[in-house]
Amino acid sequence: QLGTNLKTLTVDHGKEFANYQSIEKSTGMPLYFAHAYSPHERGSNENRNRVLRRFIPKGQAIEELSDRQLVQINWHLNSRPLKCLNWHTPIEIFLLNLRH
Repeated sequence: QLGTNLKTLTVDHGKEFANYQSIEKSTGMPLYFAHAYSPHERGSNENRNRVLRRFIPKGQAIEELSDRQLVQINWHLNSRPLKCLNWHTPIEIFLLNLRH
C-alpha cells in the first residue's frame, strides 16, 4: 500500500526477522539490521517504545488488550506532535508524504 513511499526497513535482531530474505523479496526493498546492543542506531524506535510502555508495561501480553484499546494507543502515539517532525504529528507527515 505504501508503494514507493517506503524505501528501506531497519530492524533489530528479533526472531521475527529470522527469515528476512522473504521480507526483502515480498517488499522488494532491502532490510538493514541495527548492531546488537546499539540502541542509539534506532533512537526514534527506542523513544517510541518508551512511550508505548506507558500503555503496555514490559511483560504484559499484548493479547490481553482489546482491539479498541490497541486502536486508542495507536491513535495516541500517532497524533502526538514530535520535535523530530518539526512539531507535526506522525499522521500529518504520513498523509503529506502519501500525496507527493
